[in-house]
Amino acid sequence: MAGLPARFTIKELEIATRNFQTPIGEGGSGAVFKGTLEDGSFVAVKRIKGQASGEAEFRTEITIIANLQHINLVCLLGYGLSRGGNRYLIYPFFQNGSLVAWLIKDQEKRVHLTWMHRYRIASNVAKVLAYLHHECHHQILHLDIKPVNILIDSSFRALVSDFGISKSIGKDESTVMTRARGMIGYLPPEMLVPNAISTKSDVYSYGMVLLELVGGRRNFMTEVDAESQKTHHSYFPRIVKEKMLEGKLMEVVDLCLKCEDIREEEVMLLVRVVLWCIEENPELRPSTTEVVDMLDGRRPVLVPPQSLMFVVNFFSVETQSSTSQQPNTISISIKSGP
Repeated sequence: MAGLPARFTIKELEIATRNFQTPIGEGGSGAVFKGTLEDGSFVAVKRIKGQASGEAEFRTEITIIANLQHINLVCLLGYGLSRGGNRYLIYPFFQNGSLVAWLIKDQEKRVHLTWMHRYRIASNVAKVLAYLHHECHHQILHLDIKPVNILIDSSFRALVSDFGISKSIGKDESTVMTRARGMIGYLPPEMLVPNAISTKSDVYSYGMVLLELVGGRRNFMTEVDAESQKTHHSYFPRIVKEKMLEGKLMEVVDLCLKCEDIREEEVMLLVRVVLWCIEENPELRPSTTEVVDMLDGRRPVLVPPQSLMFVVNFFSVETQSSTSQQPNTISISIKSGP
């Protein structure tokens, strides 16, 4: 098929990854392994388990992804298909890894993720989504925006990866019905109830990532009180909103940034953008082009509405594990709404 990137055989992928012995990440749609090609270049091989679509449909999706060109998108080097139904996507390998390593898993790394770096990452991801949603021939819904799918290069530039569950829709369509997988904490409420999803679903996920950039912590955490030993579920968006109303917004900024001279006006701007993006009603969320304009100062960021955050907060508390701070991964079927 014209426009397809290089096709790798399963044998070639097994040799490159040493039979998939070096995992470097795992998400809702599959695992990622480090590999080395014959020319010595390092790659990341995404293995998508099962057969979510037929071979012809998969090739069509690959063609669309391969034709995407943006400075903040990870380019697709190749793909693979196996008789067992597994599909493979081959991307360049980035030594710095993903945002989750710098923001969540390693406190020493988090210190080096400065406020300037975080603001640039927020801008990079917003511009990628604006490109996918509004500048491509077909609208592309990523549907899995989260820190592990945001790679960091040597200049702390963000590159969005992992289109394993993305969907394309025509310019005359506003929503799409699909079987979606994702991680609790980044999934918008409309993906948890019978309804159609749209570009505004990516906006919600982006807002949740943006808030974690500000706070340097997961939005959903399960904590145990040292004295009472009672389990407490912490929902960061609600904490941030309360602090903003109390005039204590700087208290939610990542403690690793306490030595930096951070302007409260910038924090307020980002938090307002977040609260607009994570509105439970998709119609109230801004488009990604509007988000870019807000971050670049071309559009005023108005005071967000007083959302109760009931649906997503309730769902998150009910589904949190009592023994882990990692959000659960779920798979759901989306059906068309009214």
